[in-house]
Amino acid sequence: MWITVLIFALAAVVGLTMALAAFKGQFPPLASAVIHGVLAASGLVLLLIAVLAHGATGPARWALGFFLVAALGGFTLAFGFHARRRNLPVNFVIGHATLAVIGFLLLLAGALHLL
Repeated sequence: MWITVLIFALAAVVGLTMALAAFKGQFPPLASAVIHGVLAASGLVLLLIAVLAHGATGPARWALGFFLVAALGGFTLAFGFHARRRNLPVNFVIGHATLAVIGFLLLLAGALHLL
């Protein structure tokens, strides 16, 4: 589970740099978007395996739900805006990030056996 936490943490750091660029009205670099997407997708696959194949319960299942919804928002941001070279809508970025942060906190709480 800790590898999954680390991968999502790295995705969050890259995502934060992209969000800061969006908040400044700048266009985030394509490399950042690709790295963020690959890391987040990798973390999501590992979390899916943990939940479906290994029977992880409680916070891990909730984290999976939040990350799946955040991933839908990420796809929309990536292909609806970033790929078309349109500025990312700040409110959408905030919503995507909020869902992902909640998912990450749930995942971390589960890994630390706090919930």
